Amino acid sequence: MEWKDFINEEKQKPYYKVLKEKVDEEYNKYLCHPDYKNIYHAFTLTKLNDLKVVILGQDPYHEPNQAHGLAFSVLCEKLPPSLVNIYKEMSSDLGKPVKQDGNLEYLARQGVLLLNTTLTVRDGLAYSHKDYGWDYFTDNVISLINQIDRPIVFILWGAPAAKKKKLLNNPKHLIIESAHPSPLSAYRGFFGSKPFSKTNDFLIKNGITPINWIK
Repeated sequence: MEWKDFINEEKQKPYYKVLKEKVDEEYNKYLCHPDYKNIYHAFTLTKLNDLKVVILGQDPYHEPNQAHGLAFSVLCEKLPPSLVNIYKEMSSDLGKPVKQDGNLEYLARQGVLLLNTTLTVRDGLAYSHKDYGWDYFTDNVISLINQIDRPIVFILWGAPAAKKKKLLNNPKHLIIESAHPSPLSAYRGFFGSKPFSKTNDFLIKNGITPINWIK
């Protein structure tokens, strides 16, 4: 199966039709993020058959010119605080300086699915689309990946991501769970969690090419 097949199947389900109506109405009335055409951008860059790692966050950045469909990634010069903290942990964990340009597409192309539990947000209102039905969609994404018969790493950052843990019961997979990298919670378990080295150790142990976390 490819992601486009999965998404097309989801679009036929009753929940999705309600979700689409709500999202379309929001995008018609308000400024929302990411751009409508980029809502599923993560699924275009990371092929299901190439998937090695899932990084799961909460919802897209809610400031203008930031979100572009990949969790935590931006295409602007001013980096959001959560991404700054991710770079800090990456550098500390791997013992190397990190090129901090904000664009994480290089990870997506290596098999890292950068996914949020909710894929859209109204400008300036964090988590404003959390009750629209995206949870059904992302639950089904996680459940599909859980069934894959090869080792995959799930990195769960924050409470909404941690709720997906109940969907993960495949013993071949690794779950790495911590606080969200947001400044509000990063010092409560994100810093020092070493998700990047733990991921690569697991991949190497299972004969899988590790991720080049640093450009």
